[in-house]
Amino acid sequence: MGHVGLLPQSFHLSSGYRIQGKTKLEAEKIYNDALTLQENGVFSVVLEGIPSDLAMRITAALDIPTIGIGAGPDCDGQIQVYHDILGLYGDLKPKHTKRYGNFGAEIESKLAEYKKEVEDNKFPSLRHFTTSKVQSVKTH
Repeated sequence: MGHVGLLPQSFHLSSGYRIQGKTKLEAEKIYNDALTLQENGVFSVVLEGIPSDLAMRITAALDIPTIGIGAGPDCDGQIQVYHDILGLYGDLKPKHTKRYGNFGAEIESKLAEYKKEVEDNKFPSLRHFTTSKVQSVKTH
């Protein structure tokens, strides 16, 4: 699977988390990179953080599926990072995501509850572990 546009693994090299391909030069590079990936045998291409008209142009040009993330509705499929969908990053909400919950706050609350029970010696209790019927164990 290929990947063009915003590349989170190297965002420092591509001027940060911003839409890629907004200039004619950037758009042509991304377009050509997608074609090159197809020519080199990838089975699909992720189009991330690019203008929707560029994504539509690339999708029309390729014979393989495109998967969009923040690239508009004209890709063959869509993907989202589940951390964004579930609200696991707190107030960070990338523009291209739709948050379906705020589980980050719930997870944080439950981890704090667990920590407190461990510190207060309430967990684990007898029902959470097994003891041996052997009265003594020899140590060497």
